Amino acid sequence: MLDALRKLLGTASTDEESEAPSFIAGDTQLAEAALMFHVIAVDGIVDEEERERLSELLSSKYGLSARDTETLISEARAADHEAIDLYAFTRTLKRVMDQDQRLQLIRNLWEMVFADGVVHELEDNIVWRVAELLDVEARDRMEIKRAVREEIEGRG
Repeated sequence: MLDALRKLLGTASTDEESEAPSFIAGDTQLAEAALMFHVIAVDGIVDEEERERLSELLSSKYGLSARDTETLISEARAADHEAIDLYAFTRTLKRVMDQDQRLQLIRNLWEMVFADGVVHELEDNIVWRVAELLDVEARDRMEIKRAVREEIEGRG
């Protein structure tokens, strides 16, 4: 348990620990990917549509190869499973993101929610909590949700 706490706080004591797929404060790519993974996993089912959309968003945003994208998703899943709450991820992101980047993250989270065509109440709640932690106003969160929903309905 102490090792897990050290990893979470970014104070790993050995090279072996620092290479483990765990979240280290300051890793914005991993923090964002972990939040996105958390949204699609919170209902207990990560289906192919959700996984593909996650891969597309991360690959596009960060210019990653397919292999690097899969590595990031794997590390995000591990970080999400190790996390006790969303605060470590949002704290890291809030420090480096301006308001437009925060709004884009909320948009990406809504993309994850709508990826499988079903909005689960737990997914909706996670986006609300992340938005609150990032100081994104409820009005903006709901407007982004509406826009993403309309965009997805227009595709289908």
